[in-house]
Amino acid sequence: MKKIRIITFFTIILSLSLQAQSKELQGQLIANDDVDGLHIQNKSQAKYTISKSDGSFIIEAKATDTLVISGVRYKKQEYIITAAIVEQGMCNIYLTENVSELKEVVVGKILTGSLESDVENSDAKTEINFYDLGIPGYKGKPLTQNERKLHDADGGGPIYTGLGVNVHKLLNRVSGRTKKLKNIVELDNRDACSKRLQRDYESILFEKDTLTENLRIEYFLYCQEDEEFLNLCNANNELKLLEFLQIKLVAYRENRKSVTQD
Repeated sequence: MKKIRIITFFTIILSLSLQAQSKELQGQLIANDDVDGLHIQNKSQAKYTISKSDGSFIIEAKATDTLVISGVRYKKQEYIITAAIVEQGMCNIYLTENVSELKEVVVGKILTGSLESDVENSDAKTEINFYDLGIPGYKGKPLTQNERKLHDADGGGPIYTGLGVNVHKLLNRVSGRTKKLKNIVELDNRDACSKRLQRDYESILFEKDTLTENLRIEYFLYCQEDEEFLNLCNANNELKLLEFLQIKLVAYRENRKSVTQD
């Protein structure tokens, strides 16, 4: 009996020791939408990481630690690490989308057939105006996937307010994710503009030109590298754009001559 008690005692000690040990866990965020760049924080040990494009992440944790998953598109979620998860070395976390719902509008008045009278007596409400509510509603073209990622990473107002700190935005800036996304969006915009200019101006620029197809593509990439390229694209000044492209074509030819001669 004494021997059994000793074995049981050491088993409990070993179990508690294993629970107290931290190890790297492989996690997987699961949701219907984009799970790239969400923050996973181990608030028990003050450690954090960011999910990859497929929702996977690695973070150090031990049994009883609590992970906090946060992002603009999903509800904030706390996930407690168990001894079984530590033993397996992996966990799957299901996220719930953060959806804002508007109340249904019901019209209950009897209509008379007179448009003016029915409008005045109706309980129907006018379309919601974002600016009347103090919300900066977006009315432009739909954002691209990379623009949405940048908005999610750096949106939500200033970092420091009278109510506290926007931790999600702060962590994205500290980790360099915001800067990386800004660079990606800028490259996307340059590439889109370059393709538009090639489509609209290629026939004019190369009407009497013998540049091969691959060199024409190289030429537009050369234009794209100019610091004023995006400003000219966004200005929508066709004359300035054409003048810019012609000047760049001359410079491109001179560069090719010097490279060929060398």
